[in-house]
Amino acid sequence: MRNKNDNQLTFGGHLEVLRRMLFRILGVTAIFAILIFLIKDIAWGILLAPSEWDFVTYRYIEKIIQWLGFDFHFDKYVVEMIATDLSSQFMTHVTTSIYLGCLIASPYILYELFCFALPALYENERKYSVYVAIIIYSLFIIGVLMSYFIIFPISFRFLGTYSVADKVNTMITLSSYITTFTSLTLVMGVIFQLPVIIYILSKIGIVNFQILSKYRKYALFIITAISAIITPPDIMTCILVTFPLYALYECSIWIAKKVNKVEE
Repeated sequence: MRNKNDNQLTFGGHLEVLRRMLFRILGVTAIFAILIFLIKDIAWGILLAPSEWDFVTYRYIEKIIQWLGFDFHFDKYVVEMIATDLSSQFMTHVTTSIYLGCLIASPYILYELFCFALPALYENERKYSVYVAIIIYSLFIIGVLMSYFIIFPISFRFLGTYSVADKVNTMITLSSYITTFTSLTLVMGVIFQLPVIIYILSKIGIVNFQILSKYRKYALFIITAISAIITPPDIMTCILVTFPLYALYECSIWIAKKVNKVEE
């Protein structure tokens, strides 16, 4: 059953509820952004960690290879980072704090959006919407973590240490580093929503598992093309993105098959 009291709200009443929700979201995000701005050393230590030669991902890779019986160690490297404009460091600090504030506040933002939409749902829809919201957020976080711990550091290591000649030294601007970091992280978080999208499309009858299975080859080509577009211009990062995306596609086929069986 729908919430009858909510249905009696006027259009202006709904706008007032929306306005209050947006103010709460902005307020919480601003608080987190200010806190992150103030703990500059900790925040930037986390942000710049993937650029270090001894990042945690490399240490675990070394341990795994050594456990297999090989004496392997990654070479040390140093990539200088510079700021070319007078205000670039300060402005990057501000914008990055806002970005991280939004990321940390994302559970609260999702909760507010869920509460706003909840009165418009039927009782059986409310039950499933909780699971859907949890799955969406979990997939987003998995995509973000994968970008932070695997895709971005390996991409940075390859591109940052690549040199056409010994005379050419690589110096990366701070804005370039942060732009690549944030864009790749957000894109991976969004792309990991593929199973949810396929589930919705399967429920409304637009796709089914037979179609998804039939066009696997085309899907692999499209996923590879998308990976090449959204990642830095190197084959290593493209491969690292392509594999998990195709795995998500296979997972989506399984989900579509389950949906189709239930509806039959």
